[in-house]
Amino acid sequence: MKKLVMKDFLNYKFLSQLKWAPGGAHAAFVSSNARWEQNDYWSDIWVMTPEEQLHRLTTKGDAKSFIWLNDHELMFPAIRCPQQKERAEKGERITTFQKICIRGGEAAEHFSVPYTVVGYKKICDERFALVVRWHPADPDFASLDAAGKQAAYKHLKEEKDYEVMDEIPFWANGGGFTNKRRSRLYVYNIATNEGQFITDELTNVSGFEVCGEQIAYTANHFENKQEIMSGAYVHDLTTGKTETLMPAVVGELKASYVDFITGGYVIKASDGKAHGNGQYGDFYTMKNGKLEMLVKMDEAAGNHTNSDARYGSGTQLMVYEDAIYYTAVDHVENALRKVTLDGKVETLVQQLDTLDAFDICESGIIFYGLGAVTLHELFKLENGKPRQIGSFNGEFLSTVTLEKPIRCDAQGEAATVEGYVIPPVGYVKGKKYPAVLNIHGGPKTAFGDSYFHENHLYSALGYFVLICNPWGSDGRGDEFADLRGRYGTIDYNDLMTFTDTCIEQFPDIDDKKVCVTGGSYGGYMTNWIIGHTDRFCCAASQRSIANWVSKFGTTDIGYFFNADQQQSTPWDNHDKIWWHSPMKYADKCVTPTLFIHSEEDYRCWVVEGIQMFTALKFHGCEARMCMFRGENHELSRSGKPKHRARRMQEMTDWFAKYAGGETVCDCGCCDC
Repeated sequence: MKKLVMKDFLNYKFLSQLKWAPGGAHAAFVSSNARWEQNDYWSDIWVMTPEEQLHRLTTKGDAKSFIWLNDHELMFPAIRCPQQKERAEKGERITTFQKICIRGGEAAEHFSVPYTVVGYKKICDERFALVVRWHPADPDFASLDAAGKQAAYKHLKEEKDYEVMDEIPFWANGGGFTNKRRSRLYVYNIATNEGQFITDELTNVSGFEVCGEQIAYTANHFENKQEIMSGAYVHDLTTGKTETLMPAVVGELKASYVDFITGGYVIKASDGKAHGNGQYGDFYTMKNGKLEMLVKMDEAAGNHTNSDARYGSGTQLMVYEDAIYYTAVDHVENALRKVTLDGKVETLVQQLDTLDAFDICESGIIFYGLGAVTLHELFKLENGKPRQIGSFNGEFLSTVTLEKPIRCDAQGEAATVEGYVIPPVGYVKGKKYPAVLNIHGGPKTAFGDSYFHENHLYSALGYFVLICNPWGSDGRGDEFADLRGRYGTIDYNDLMTFTDTCIEQFPDIDDKKVCVTGGSYGGYMTNWIIGHTDRFCCAASQRSIANWVSKFGTTDIGYFFNADQQQSTPWDNHDKIWWHSPMKYADKCVTPTLFIHSEEDYRCWVVEGIQMFTALKFHGCEARMCMFRGENHELSRSGKPKHRARRMQEMTDWFAKYAGGETVCDCGCCDC
């Protein structure tokens, strides 16, 4: 058995996109892994047979998602034609779908559309409902001859030097500049090679479901400024008419999910009146034009437990046989729940291990998830208990020593602060060790018993790792998650109390060598902490927020997220929004601080890290900044493998310098 090393995440298998076949005999999913030399991720589709044997179906590493066409054929997007790849490299928007049979044979091109497809579902054998990225300035390559295409390629190359903005938001994290770009619902017929837009040029579709000749979807129509509103609609392909199920009106119910149920629809929506834009959505039913609340929710339908050992996504909310199924975070546990049409909520399984995504059919419930010291595996639910199918990560995990997190709660300002301590690998009582307080993002996410490579690496390097869920975290209802107008107050007190409790319960923590780090909201709290205490020997602030005033006008969510979370804007209460800004207290900082930021992080733009770094240097506080080009807010979770390694190198070097812990090898060619 060996200690975990930085590059061990290259050995991890990440599962996603789990789906039963229509008949329930087979199931399929995607397995992905990071590659070092290629600096990318390799993804292939796997199939589970009726005998629960697992075998890889695709082998080219480009199958990141799929749908079932029937009980023996799958379809997935991948450009494999050299000519199409060349066209795409020149700027032409194109999505090609491959079809493959699980009984054997190579994938073959099924059809192509002249758009970037971000969502797709089957209507029938000839027609598909697609959500495509659309912009009024995109050339219509399908209608151009060879000379016209060359002219269009030249125009696209020239236009790369310019960005024109006339609406907000004008960019999106992970999506680049988005001005006037919309996600439109589009129906494509492969028999006639024709497509038809269902939504207009200014409507953004966020989700959709198909039932026969009907498509139900949630969407937001906006011009000049996107408001916090979203409606639910259904389009009938037979009549060509669209019906509004729930209108998009500012201050009224905001729909975030819609699906079909016998005789009507299920809609998840929130009015935000009690707890703001982040208020959990409630479930409603609509039958014969009548909207009724099915169940009042005080938890999120979805898994918000933190981990940096995931890649890809899967189903966390669905309707099956007139019931709603969803995953949820319950304190530090994860649950799969069922809501019936009489409003009753049933817990099908609840455990410390996460339920990352699932699917249901007559053959049962299958899901995949993580544990505190286990990576993704596939499970089937039987008699309320999970039974593992196969093993993707067991062999690797059998080679490394990992310390299990130990529950450590503290009495916070208004409620118990739930948390964990991960001891150093090889921990010897009576010996002093440094520690790292790692603060999660969100703030409406949670730490739980889910594998976290970064935290286990700190443990392997000789640190105690402290993680907790302060006020504002997910898993304990709307009231606990509501941090609006209180950033840096009750949450700061909870974090400091938790740190004190950990040091008290684990006296081998050297209280003079405690580091602090966090990303996003965790980066904000790191910036806040160094301006309010000198108790930490060093800090690493990642993708942080420093100034709510500047963030308001520069990030993709700033103008509505800041106003909601800080209960103020730079104009109606400048003093309050500045009071909650770490920049206000930067002149008090004495803690050596490393700033990690990505150049294309449009959620917490790089200027947030730059101005805090500048302020510390200006006031004589030791600081260093490492900016990653070509990365965004997701650097630590799905960034390029070499960039993820460099990020950890920077942080472990910084902690080693000030806390005296071990660091990782920086030679870049081995795992020593």
